[in-house]
Amino acid sequence: MLSKISSKGGALWASDSVLSIAVPEFRETPTFRSFSTLQYSYTKTMHSVIVIGGGFAGIAAARVLHNASFQVILLESRERIGGRVCTDYSFGFPVDLGASWLHGVCKENPLAPLIGRLRLPLYRTSTGDNSPLFAHDLKIYALFDMDGNQVPHELVLEVGKTYESILQETMACIEAQKERACDGDLAQVERRVTKVRHVGVDRVKEARLESLESDFESLRMSVGESLDVYAGKISEIASQASNLGHTMNDKKLVRKLLNSVPEKFIQIVASDRAEELFPGGHGIMVQGYEPVINSLAKGLDIRLGHKVKTINRCTNSVKVTVENGKTFVADAAVVAVPVGVLKSKTINFEPRLPEWKEEAISNTGIGVANKIVLRFESVFWPDVEFLGMVADTPYGCSYFVNLHKATGHAALVYMSAGQLAKDTEKMSDEAAAGLAFIQLKKIVPHASDPIQYLVTRWGSDVNSLGSYSYAKVANPHDICEKLRMSVHNLFFAGEATKDDHQGMVHGAYSSGVMAAHDCRLQVLKHYGESDHFEPLVDEDAIASMPLMISRSYENENKKEALI
Repeated sequence: MLSKISSKGGALWASDSVLSIAVPEFRETPTFRSFSTLQYSYTKTMHSVIVIGGGFAGIAAARVLHNASFQVILLESRERIGGRVCTDYSFGFPVDLGASWLHGVCKENPLAPLIGRLRLPLYRTSTGDNSPLFAHDLKIYALFDMDGNQVPHELVLEVGKTYESILQETMACIEAQKERACDGDLAQVERRVTKVRHVGVDRVKEARLESLESDFESLRMSVGESLDVYAGKISEIASQASNLGHTMNDKKLVRKLLNSVPEKFIQIVASDRAEELFPGGHGIMVQGYEPVINSLAKGLDIRLGHKVKTINRCTNSVKVTVENGKTFVADAAVVAVPVGVLKSKTINFEPRLPEWKEEAISNTGIGVANKIVLRFESVFWPDVEFLGMVADTPYGCSYFVNLHKATGHAALVYMSAGQLAKDTEKMSDEAAAGLAFIQLKKIVPHASDPIQYLVTRWGSDVNSLGSYSYAKVANPHDICEKLRMSVHNLFFAGEATKDDHQGMVHGAYSSGVMAAHDCRLQVLKHYGESDHFEPLVDEDAIASMPLMISRSYENENKKEALI
């Protein structure tokens, strides 16, 4: 088991096999006059960078700069690294309390070389990217009503097809709108919107949900109408889903799945872009993400418990002051804290950030998702990967991830999002676990009491203030790019800065790599030096280390090697 990283005597120490070295101190003093003469006790003159934030983005940035022979110090406010990636071992086995999936199990994923090199297994939850449940295949998802009755699987699949078709045609609408902006082809947009309407009609006919047919027929978009207004029409249809179907199960299921359509639709419309997904489906990190980030952090100078209060950018340097009054000075800084922290303005920038940067921070949306992990003596629930609940409102809809399928341990993860996630943060751990158990009893009436539980509060955690970023309705399409853009010698990283992989671990990782490259080039240019960079991972090792993914934690013969 990997131990937590701790700080002793000002240097970073770790007692596990992944991080097993002590690294020298980065001198803390406000008396450095210039970076051209900055000296260290163990090396000659080096260029220096301060990285703020020890999540995947910050650790990746520090790793790249360290490999490029920069002197790097990383300041992390928590007493651990990882940020919104947090692997807990209190159950006797790893459980990720934050991010836990690898989205895009393929060699194109920038995290694939690291995960493959560490020989970390994944548990497949989705074989493709076209599921309405995103990372979960409908065929292994069991839905139940509030009385514990399972919804017919055929109906689940039919409504899933409707969802998928609507999203596909929505993207076609957006592309048509872009073309309209370029060449004024108004008829193109109208044709695409008509196709969306017909797809909806066709699908509900197949599912024999005649009451929905008239609603889709009413979806008519005028040529001058904006897509966000059109998305509102779909939202209204979903909100009236109580009249759909012929049985109570049909009504609740259609409500659940269609209630999820507007949110995704509006997010796509809002950003005027498509989220890019790597191929290969999705997989849970069976041993958690901690081994990955610990491997990246090996040998780095990391200061835990260093909460940054002020970032002062000067002509040729950056001065960073932490809560205990210590000051650090370097050539440049990479700011890799969550956008929720930037929005809270608990970090003071001197001088103020430009107006365009502040607007980008302010206009970025922050979502909240939490986990309540329940551990049991033994397994008593159906042998499926996900147990979902349908209800009359989106607030009542939730699901459990079956960790037994992935790890062999008797544990369920109750996933809450939106207002429900915010409300559970106001409860005690015991009350939140009790709420999750009440929901479980509705699905499995004979459920036994949990013997242990874990509860997250990412929304109220002062070091995160949210779980993930998203594009708000009507935001300009370049908002992520503005979040990423540097301000003099300040560089920015984090999942919120990756418009194509926003909200994902590999997005955070690649943003840190990108910020480090930009920072390195600018500092070298400032000193008139040539560019030299060492790869983050040995490329010969990458080629020989395929990802290991399976849908069985115990059958090694079923493992797939993705080269």
